Amino acid sequence: MDPVQEAIESVDALRKRISEISEDGLDLLLRQARTHNAWTDKPVSDDQLKSLYNLVINGPTSGNCLPSRFIFCRTPEAKARLIACVNPGNVAKIEAAPVCVIIGYDVAFWEHLPRLFPHRDMTGPYKDNPQNAETAAFRNGSLQGAYLILAARAMGLDTGAMSGFNNQAVDEEFFAGTTVKSNFLCNIGYGETSGIFQKLPRFDFDEICDII
Repeated sequence: MDPVQEAIESVDALRKRISEISEDGLDLLLRQARTHNAWTDKPVSDDQLKSLYNLVINGPTSGNCLPSRFIFCRTPEAKARLIACVNPGNVAKIEAAPVCVIIGYDVAFWEHLPRLFPHRDMTGPYKDNPQNAETAAFRNGSLQGAYLILAARAMGLDTGAMSGFNNQAVDEEFFAGTTVKSNFLCNIGYGETSGIFQKLPRFDFDEICDII
């Protein structure tokens, strides 16, 4: 079957099977989901991390550019290397979490576009324009980091995203000799609810949105 026709039929079949997720699903992903700061000792397996990745990689990016790169720090040795680069307030969180993932982005993502977007040559806007490449990599890499949080929650895992680290130190420690830069960190595991805070305020629609 023609790949485009196959995609059309797949989406049509999906829409017939399901058109929206349940209210419980919305609560799990967003409305009642929380950022976790304390963790149980229940482990996260390699298979779970691979399943998580296989969900994340399906989220949309510009021209399927997929600039994110992930390092899952789980061993004491890996965590020690990372902890040397973070602010004191994040040390205990990383030590307690089963996994802390470094979400990075590759500014040379465009080199892979002939494989990832074979319909036409998409390298032109990036290969001779490093600033444009960096902007696109950071934007789309941030999207993929957000997909990771939602995908982990959908799998029954908890997350705790963090800034509060020295990007240059992380880049030198984990990405030396590459074209990858760090974006943010995210703990993954099974949260201990004693470590959460109250739900913080959100803006109302009319405060920050316009329909024009």
